[in-house]
Amino acid sequence: MIELVIDKRIRDLGGGFEVGRVLPFARRRMVGPFVFFDQMGPLDLAPGFSKEWDVRPHPHIGLATVTYLYSGALTHRDSLGVHQEIRPGEVNWMVAGSGITHSERLEYARANGALMHGIQAWVALPLEAEETAPAFYHHEGADLPEWQDKGLSGRLIAGRADGLVARVPTHSPLFYQHLDMEPGARHAVTGEYPERAVYIASGRAEVAGQVLAAGQMAVLAAGGGVDVTALARSTVMVLGGDPVGERFLFWNFVSSSRERLEQAKEDWRQQRMKLPVGDDLEFIALPTQ
Repeated sequence: MIELVIDKRIRDLGGGFEVGRVLPFARRRMVGPFVFFDQMGPLDLAPGFSKEWDVRPHPHIGLATVTYLYSGALTHRDSLGVHQEIRPGEVNWMVAGSGITHSERLEYARANGALMHGIQAWVALPLEAEETAPAFYHHEGADLPEWQDKGLSGRLIAGRADGLVARVPTHSPLFYQHLDMEPGARHAVTGEYPERAVYIASGRAEVAGQVLAAGQMAVLAAGGGVDVTALARSTVMVLGGDPVGERFLFWNFVSSSRERLEQAKEDWRQQRMKLPVGDDLEFIALPTQ
């Protein structure tokens, strides 16, 4: 059963680079530990476009980010010294914890042109891990279990579901799946987590008997089996997990404590947070709201 349908809303990240924001939403701030969910593209970029479209160095606390691409490429640099090219079908899980800064540059697309399409999600860390040491993990291939069914190709991006386990190090019970579905293909959403959602990244699908178009997320009611049936060739993301409690957000900061958010704001204002290694020439001022 569907509890709520959320339509993506267009947001400008700066310089004209727009994304479709799904979470947080006024009537549903989180699904399990997932506190943020953006769709990038699909956007066809010709070589030589402006550097204003890059995601410049910025900070995070209290969360893990997961950048997942269907096509294109991103260049990640962070304050730990990690320099990683992010490619389709790979998982890049960055644990902010007590604080990290990073950038995501469109270097490949600027040089070669690319169809940019993917998802960035934020996962709130549980209370005991909110101030853990920052870390970055890159996973591909056998680390991410795949399966095939009639007209369906699936990949487990993180967590545990349907008897499969991804090797991405998570901090609370969750699951995150990528499905490519041909018309008529069907997938039964796992019922082992109290909070679940289905997002249609492209195509059209029936979820629990209701038709959803690209850019819509169905938040599912707790308990009970739910089927997803593709009505066209579709890319579908299925996600959820155990709730971790209320979280407060400001800009790129997530915390269970409003006071911790104020501390993070001041740390960034006073430039006390180390910028990404090899990408430390730009500083974005703290937003006013």
